Amino acid sequence: MSPALPAGPQPLAGVKVVELTHMVMGPATGAILAELGAEVVRIEPIGGDSTRHLQGSGAGYFPMFNRGKKSICLDIKKPAGLSLARRLISMQDVLLENFRSGTLERLGLGYEALSHDNPRLIYCSEKGFLPGPYEHRTALDEVAQMMSGLAYMTGPPGKPLRAGASVVDVAGGLFGVIAILAALFERQATGRGQKVSSALFETSAYLVGQHIAQQAVTGRAALPMPVRVSAWAIYDIFQTRDGEQLFLGVVSDNQWQRFCAAFGLQELGCDPQLATNNLRVAARNELLPRIRTLLLGFSKAELVSKLQATELPFAAIGRPEDLSADPHLLASGGLAPTRLPDGTETVLPALPIKLHDERTSTSGQLAKPGEHTISVLQAAGFAAAEIETLRVQGVIVVSEPG
Repeated sequence: MSPALPAGPQPLAGVKVVELTHMVMGPATGAILAELGAEVVRIEPIGGDSTRHLQGSGAGYFPMFNRGKKSICLDIKKPAGLSLARRLISMQDVLLENFRSGTLERLGLGYEALSHDNPRLIYCSEKGFLPGPYEHRTALDEVAQMMSGLAYMTGPPGKPLRAGASVVDVAGGLFGVIAILAALFERQATGRGQKVSSALFETSAYLVGQHIAQQAVTGRAALPMPVRVSAWAIYDIFQTRDGEQLFLGVVSDNQWQRFCAAFGLQELGCDPQLATNNLRVAARNELLPRIRTLLLGFSKAELVSKLQATELPFAAIGRPEDLSADPHLLASGGLAPTRLPDGTETVLPALPIKLHDERTSTSGQLAKPGEHTISVLQAAGFAAAEIETLRVQGVIVVSEPG
């Protein structure tokens, strides 16, 4: 089964990408490029990428970030396998890798060696840290969140908490895509590729930049989000009568008037001591308990109905699994059908952009380990006899069960 190609706009059609990646950041970069129309081939070790077999919180990594890619299984530790990899990479536009610093260089697959064979190659190296004192340290998404202050800002005081998704890995992958697109654009003028990089720590630092700027502006360090001084008086999670929770934000004076009118709070709406946002923030400790008591008198369904009519920003507290049946995502093409290796049919989020007023793809299947070995090598000019010799020598594996 070949991975389904994007049915929508394909701005990167004709761009050839090869991945030497694992876990999340590198595969996320390739997933975005694939959904934009690039042909992405994963070079996996014999037996397949170990990320395929993660359990627990890692069980969703592979299916989420490897849809729509091709797979070849190759032993690059053997001289013939290494030679094959170099020959294949010499025909590509982009190489993605996110292994520990020095790993590919020791194998002869560093940028200097590969760009000698293919001067147009864009070599995207995604690491824990960009060059500097930390560059040889081992990093993970969680390490970057802890070092950068993101975990400090997310949890309550004294209890740093990583974000509930691999936000730094995915954002690092996005920055990798931006660098690749910039390099592709520059190559049109120069004819030459280049090495580009993104990294977890620097990505996480960028994500907390607003808090660094906050200290520069106010002269005071930002407090963790659970105890922060809010910029708005009503910007919180509220309990409902039936035990559910709902977030509500009232972030302008006009919204304050609409909120008061909708909930029969005319006396508050007319109170000059609450007329502006800053006045309401100053009165937050007195105002919020009254609002909490008021909203507690409604069920979740009643509040949702009432707030929809006001056009105020609000959200019932959802869970990730709820999104699989979300009516907006289903109607807008935000969920792409995917078949898991065991045959299970599911839907997973699509790239959250539109081009030419269309979503970029409608589906992306997961390749079995080595499923495209023959077709990829044939397209690269390998003769049938050469491929068979490599198979017999154990350098490649043609196909394995998913």
